[in-house]
Amino acid sequence: MENGNVLETAAIESLIYEVRGQKVMMDRDLAKLYGVETKVLNQAVKRNIKRFPEDFMFQMTYEECLRSQIVTLNTKQGHHLKYMPHAFTEQGVAMLSSVLKSETAIEINIRIMRTFVAIRNHLTTTQKLSSELEAIKVKLELLERNDEDNLEAINDLSEDMRQEIDTIYQAIAALSVKEPVKSDPSRNKIGFKTSAD
Repeated sequence: MENGNVLETAAIESLIYEVRGQKVMMDRDLAKLYGVETKVLNQAVKRNIKRFPEDFMFQMTYEECLRSQIVTLNTKQGHHLKYMPHAFTEQGVAMLSSVLKSETAIEINIRIMRTFVAIRNHLTTTQKLSSELEAIKVKLELLERNDEDNLEAINDLSEDMRQEIDTIYQAIAALSVKEPVKSDPSRNKIGFKTSAD
């Protein structure tokens, strides 16, 4: 089952495009997933147009269609698109489930939402790894440039450490030299007395 979900996610992911700096799905692809005609999907959206502001759905321009190659336009007579396709953002796709109230639409929307989340997570992870790799690269470049300075600093540090260690050894030596303790004959000795005492 999980392998099927991975295939479904990959199939849905292949239908998500970037237009105007946003991840979107085309009306015709959504219609196929929902099992309805594109015309039916667009009519349902038109009847509920207040639910679809421009950040939820927008109509692509002819130039965008040509540039993006999302929609194959045939420029021969009688083969061009009568209407430019609608692009739905993630929020727009989510809103479609309230417009298309079939069980299929709800199920498909859940899958699409999971795919959008998976893409976002993948992008976040990739960006984080990229920034960490960039930081490592900068540090390596800095180390390579300052190799001589680093070696000199290490040598200076080593000399300072040697001097400190010598000072510590001298202090330990001074502490370990004990003067013999002179006994005071007037003091009573502590302990048991024997007959010899």
